[in-house]
Amino acid sequence: MTKLRRRSLVAASLAATSLAAPWIGGTARAQATRLRFAHPHPESDSWHKAALLFAEEVRAKSGGALTVQVISGGAAGSDPTTINAARGGTLDIVLTGNPFFTGLAPKLNVLDLPFLFSDRVHVARVLDGEIGNELAKELEPANLAVLGFWDIGFRNLTNSRRAVQGPADIRGLKIRTTPNPAHIKAFQLLGATPAPMPFTELFTALETRAVDGQENPTTLILNARFFEVQRHLSLTRHAYTAGILAMSSQRLAALPAAQQEVLRGVAASITPRQRRMNEEGEGTAVAELKAKGMAVVEQPDRDAMAKIVMAETRQDYVGRFGSAVLDRIVAAGPTA
Repeated sequence: MTKLRRRSLVAASLAATSLAAPWIGGTARAQATRLRFAHPHPESDSWHKAALLFAEEVRAKSGGALTVQVISGGAAGSDPTTINAARGGTLDIVLTGNPFFTGLAPKLNVLDLPFLFSDRVHVARVLDGEIGNELAKELEPANLAVLGFWDIGFRNLTNSRRAVQGPADIRGLKIRTTPNPAHIKAFQLLGATPAPMPFTELFTALETRAVDGQENPTTLILNARFFEVQRHLSLTRHAYTAGILAMSSQRLAALPAAQQEVLRGVAASITPRQRRMNEEGEGTAVAELKAKGMAVVEQPDRDAMAKIVMAETRQDYVGRFGSAVLDRIVAAGPTA
C-alpha cells in the first residue's frame, strides 16, 4: 500500500469519526440523515478542505437534520467506481474530474478541449451561466444531479525523463491522461503515448515508472506529492479541468424540499470559495515545487503546442455534436 493510500484511509476514518461523534447518545442522531461524500484527492488539497466546509455548512443550515461524511483520497474507490456508486445509490455525493463523467455524457467533452479557456474569469462565465446549466442536464439520464462545478485547474506537464520546452520534447513520452478523448488525441498528436487511468492509481504508476509523466494543475502536483516521483515540470497550461460535484438524483429527490434547497444553496456558496483556494494556491505552488527539487520550465512554447492540437481536437468534437456549444464557449472569452 502506497503512502498516499494509507494517508487517504486515515483521513476518511477521521472525517467519519469527527462528523458522527456529536450525535452519539443524542436524540438528533436518530433523526439526522447522513450523506456519504467521496472524492479522490488528498486531504491537503482544496477539494477536501472545501468538502469539509460543505459538510459543516450543510449541518448548520439544516439544523442538524443532515450530516455529511467526507471520504477522501480515493478510499471509497476509483473515479469510475465512485461515480457508479452514486448512480446506484450506494454513495450519495461524488466529486471528481469532468473527464470521468464524459463516458456517461459525451457532450461534456467540450470542457476539456485543449487551449479552450483563457483564464478563470472565462471559466466562470461558462460554468456558472446558461452553458453550465445546459451541460449539467446532460447527466440527468445517468441518475446524477450536478450541485456545482468545482475547480481542478489548468493542467501542466510533468515527467521523469527530460525538460519539456516544446512539442518535440513530448514525443516518445508515456503520459498518464484522463479518459477524455480530447486529452488522449492531443497527446497522440504531440507524439506521446497516452495512458488513461484513474487518479487513484497515478502515484504508483509514476513511482514504478509504468508511465513517464502526467498532467495536472500545480496545486494538485504539490498536494499529491508527485514531486517525489517526478523531476521535470513544464507550465504548459494546455487545458482546464473542472471537477463535477454530483449527487444521486434518486437520493436527492427523496429528501424534503427544504433539505434539497440547503444542499444546492451550500454547494452554490462553496463553489466560488473552492475555486479561489485553488487560484491562490497556484501563486505559491510553483515555488514550493522548485524547493522540493523539481526543475521548472516556466515559458514552454505553448503556441507551438496549440497549433498542433487545437484544430483537430475541436474538429473531432464538432463532428459529433456540432459547433453551437463550442462557439458559445469561445464567444464568452475575453475577446467577446
